[in-house]
Amino acid sequence: MTNILAVTYWSFREPIFQSGALPYLRIIARTLPKGSTLYVLTLEKDNYNISKEEEEKILTDLHAHNIRLIRKRYYRFGLMALISWSLYLFHLTFICFSKNIRFIHAFGAPAGSIGYLLSKITGKQLILDCFEPHAEAMTENGTWTKESLAFKMQFKFEKLQLQRASAVIAHTLLISEYVKRKHEVLISKLYVRSNFVDFKLFDPANLVPENTRKSLGIAADDIICIYSGKVGGIYLEDELFEFFKTASEYWKNKFKAILLSDISPQALSDYLQKYSIDPNTVSAMLVPHSKVPEYLSAANFAICAVKPIPTKLYCSPIKTGEYWAMGLPVVIPKNIGKDSALIEQEQIGAVLSALNKEEYSLAVSKINSLFNPDKIMSLKEKIISIARKHRGIEAVESIYKEIYS
Repeated sequence: MTNILAVTYWSFREPIFQSGALPYLRIIARTLPKGSTLYVLTLEKDNYNISKEEEEKILTDLHAHNIRLIRKRYYRFGLMALISWSLYLFHLTFICFSKNIRFIHAFGAPAGSIGYLLSKITGKQLILDCFEPHAEAMTENGTWTKESLAFKMQFKFEKLQLQRASAVIAHTLLISEYVKRKHEVLISKLYVRSNFVDFKLFDPANLVPENTRKSLGIAADDIICIYSGKVGGIYLEDELFEFFKTASEYWKNKFKAILLSDISPQALSDYLQKYSIDPNTVSAMLVPHSKVPEYLSAANFAICAVKPIPTKLYCSPIKTGEYWAMGLPVVIPKNIGKDSALIEQEQIGAVLSALNKEEYSLAVSKINSLFNPDKIMSLKEKIISIARKHRGIEAVESIYKEIYS
């Protein structure tokens, strides 16, 4: 029996949990010996509330996979967060001992800080998953300053969790050099994986794009750019709408943009007004992860809006893989994990070497050149094959089997 406590810093209904944690938790659960249980911590935000009826369905499904959910309220960094975490740690420590937990599996560096404390208190082994720099990323995107308490604490905890971890799972071998240079830590056991794609869910063969376009009131010959993700923070804001403005000038009224995002109607309206974009050109909606493929199937191309800050060289955007799985060319800034180089090398999209009007125009022109009627199907097949090669589940399964066998 190998019981595990998985620590995340996300709400259960949050898209990043649904695509970046839940599928991996299911893989871990089926990797474990018979009789084992996987306990999962989520931090619930008010805007991701779950109804009682929905909660029952979720818990029943998770129980079938030997997964038990531990839900705690999320608080932004501050006094309330510190007080709450004092209580949370006491409860989680009790769970570690009462449920005979052997491993603490932390998703991401913020959760890794909690994992470190629990591992230190209980003596349980710590596994860091999808590790990438968080503290420096928050300063690079302007959320924190290097003088802030939040940065100093997170940066310190990143060093401590790396020193403590029995194994680190990251998205690139380059993380070793970063950790050595920034934290003077040598990672003893490093595994590398990209974020995989659920090809059963993201399968264009199972979808009818015409129906989705019809339901959205979009013509068959319109050019649709789709973006799935947040606006702001580690993602582009004004630059995203500057790109949409450039695209609308190029394709005129044929261009449409769909945002699968939680951006508020007021914020969207403000951006459209700021960049003089016709309100009929850009629409936004937040849909369940299971519905995302329907909207992707209706698009002609997609954009990855991760800010090209230095630490994003170590990331693996989930959405890029999902775009590829649906056969979509992708516009992406430079130095975003391995994806930017792959898109340029394979000629399956456009890489923005800078964030300005000139680059947006070049990208739009490049994307338009890919829409050759005689080659569009072969391009789509090529992109899907690249997705299967670089975003397959096999590498993830083998890593978890090696760690938990």
